[in-house]
Amino acid sequence: MSDMIRVTLPDGSAREVVRGTTALQIAADIGPGLAKAALAAKIDGELRDIMRPLEEDTNLSLVTSRDEADALELFRHDYAHVLAEAVQKLFPGTQITFGPSTGDGFYYDFAPAADRGPFRDDELPLIEEEMRKIIAADLPLTREVWERDKLIAKWAAEGETFKAEWAAELPQGEELTVYRSGDGWMDMCRGPHLASTGKLDPAAFKLTRVSGAYWRGDQKNAQLSRIYGTGWLNKKQLAEHLVRLEEAAKRDHRKIGREMDLFHLQEEAHGSVFWHPKGYRIYRELEAYMRRAIDGSGYQEVKTPQVMDARQWEQSGHWGKYRENMFVIPDEVPNIESEGPLVSDDAEWMALKPMNCPAHVLIFRQGMKSYRDLPLRMAEMGCCHRNEPHGALHGIMRVRQFTQDDGHIFCREDQIVEEVRDFCALLDRVYKQLGFEKYAVKLALRPDMRFGTDEMWDKAEAELREAVERAGMATEEYGWEELPGEGAFYAPKLEFHLTDAIGRTWQCGTIQSDRVMPERLDASYIGEDGERHRPVMLHRAILGTYERFIGILIEHFAGRFPTWLAPVQAVVATIVSDADDYAKDAVAQLVAAGIRADIDVRNEKINYKVREHSLAKVPYLLVVGNREAEEGTVAIRTLGQDGQRIMPLAEAIAMLKGEATPPDLREP
Repeated sequence: MSDMIRVTLPDGSAREVVRGTTALQIAADIGPGLAKAALAAKIDGELRDIMRPLEEDTNLSLVTSRDEADALELFRHDYAHVLAEAVQKLFPGTQITFGPSTGDGFYYDFAPAADRGPFRDDELPLIEEEMRKIIAADLPLTREVWERDKLIAKWAAEGETFKAEWAAELPQGEELTVYRSGDGWMDMCRGPHLASTGKLDPAAFKLTRVSGAYWRGDQKNAQLSRIYGTGWLNKKQLAEHLVRLEEAAKRDHRKIGREMDLFHLQEEAHGSVFWHPKGYRIYRELEAYMRRAIDGSGYQEVKTPQVMDARQWEQSGHWGKYRENMFVIPDEVPNIESEGPLVSDDAEWMALKPMNCPAHVLIFRQGMKSYRDLPLRMAEMGCCHRNEPHGALHGIMRVRQFTQDDGHIFCREDQIVEEVRDFCALLDRVYKQLGFEKYAVKLALRPDMRFGTDEMWDKAEAELREAVERAGMATEEYGWEELPGEGAFYAPKLEFHLTDAIGRTWQCGTIQSDRVMPERLDASYIGEDGERHRPVMLHRAILGTYERFIGILIEHFAGRFPTWLAPVQAVVATIVSDADDYAKDAVAQLVAAGIRADIDVRNEKINYKVREHSLAKVPYLLVVGNREAEEGTVAIRTLGQDGQRIMPLAEAIAMLKGEATPPDLREP
């Protein structure tokens, strides 16, 4: 074997170097500035430690802070390790488990020593200070390869039972690697890592909170303490993120939902929403808007059962691949006696539907379908249930009971691209009318575990790609991107990621091209040749679920809904009791014009009323006193604006009626 290897750089140039040379040495050979800036290496596209020796011919690129996505991943991974080291130094007897990077930071799960309780938020500043000491020490982060049995024995001897268990369950023969910080502390990790702790910015991270967690996410296992942090490349990025967090906290849909009396959740119905009248008004307005959108696009609305036999789910493939997320129920009368099991061993099983698609196929199969009947666009505001872990539930953003704006298009092979293109146009119109000007389009490609042949997947992916191109969305403006391995088990899919008012993204819309389910459930139509053919099934949604989308709307608008969606669109408030009758007449006229209006004739000062209705996010406050009653006018205060405008009541009603009209019903 030659002692020399060939390293090809991004510009196409190549270097012959001694086997075992590191990427850092090559960076230093190119220039001292690059060596100082280099954080890691990409070896044939794989992120690696910059100090790891090169053993064979390779394509090499060097990662610097300009490669922000890769750099952030490295920094956050290292912050998590530094956090674990700091906690074990401060609190001897604490066991470490694992700690990954996240979308905006990192976390680490710990098992506190038996003689102390869970970690607390007030301990975070102390831990932060210890982390900064470790960073300032500039400790080298060194990769080591260990024999499996020796590593398990070491973890067990040191009382690291979680690490020992984890190592013991990794496949036999798999290379086990650890990273050592300086000469002492170490953690089991695949890497990669920065060259040393000193590469981190001690002013660019912050520990944010402590929560409970379970070992491996299973509530049957030991409870742990999870410490969250946010980590960035520099102090400026951290400061900007903290401002975003502060703004996000103000916009939290749970907080605003309470303040506006929109909904509540409680333990008696884990993961299900109790909609209050005002919240359900938003729901109804959004639902009515979506019905008009789908009606105008040629969809036929249907309603399907909540419960179906397990055999149906077996046939569709969900029973084998999705059963852990389904609520299953016995198809028998439960035992009502005090003795014996509640359900017998002979019970047949049924399940609450986690999705609507199999039921839509069953509707399609009723009666013979011809090629002339296609495309057949079927829609359902379908209530579904998914058995999400309690710890994963989050307000109305992630729930167990939800309603999808679901739809399925049954079409011929030659209709797929046009149908997907038309869906993209419909989705674009809906998002923009709902106040989201910016969104990204992504194509999720075949996962490792999937149904269907490679040829089937090749064709389905190419069709979605072509449809996006025809829709004019395969561009940088639309954030076009392909995501290998992220498709559903039965189909590739397009994902549509909204950007909200403070820059966060939310994956909402989707359309999936599916040839598997029609085959499994025996859906067919008679073609022009008189033979039976399989339709292609396009699974599509625009909002995703009403619950989550309303949560997104609450946070996007910070509760200040556009007038057409606001649960209360106007309040008429009196300055003096002499104006009460005029206020009542004004409200009656507003209601007659189709405006959702309330009255406030309480014996309170007008400034108090203004403040209270502003907090309730009412778009318009119409103030009336003796002068307004005499002149037939109102003083209009608009939410979020200073001052007021005086105008005749009739003119005010006309203005509000225009504002209260949904965007799809306004004159072009």
